[in-house]
Amino acid sequence: MSGITPTSSSATDTSKLANPSSSLGKDDFLRLLVAQLRYQDPMNPVEDKDFMGTMAQFSSLEQITNLTKSMDGMRFSNQVSQSVSLIGRTVTYEDADGNEASGVVDSVAMADGTITVKVGPVELTPDAIKRVA
Repeated sequence: MSGITPTSSSATDTSKLANPSSSLGKDDFLRLLVAQLRYQDPMNPVEDKDFMGTMAQFSSLEQITNLTKSMDGMRFSNQVSQSVSLIGRTVTYEDADGNEASGVVDSVAMADGTITVKVGPVELTPDAIKRVA
């Protein structure tokens, strides 16, 4: 990327660089590619093979992003299925005081991407369940 000289930077771009925990996404990658093409040296343009390599990387990044979204959806569907299969079964869980309690699962609810299992008057997350009978 020799010959690239940015003309301005915004506060949000600077904060992304200052925060090492933030990661670059596909939109950031595309912005970098466009900036590279915009500010390249006309006497020494990017070669075709370099440009195709960059496009292949962008395509791979997009496919990995799509795969991750798909896997997250499958994981959530699996959790819902497992939680629903608990209805009518006796489970042992840790209550709010840290004591073991047990009861029969009455229902399963989903709200804002969170699964809640109802055991009598108690609502708990599936990961609080220790045993299933």
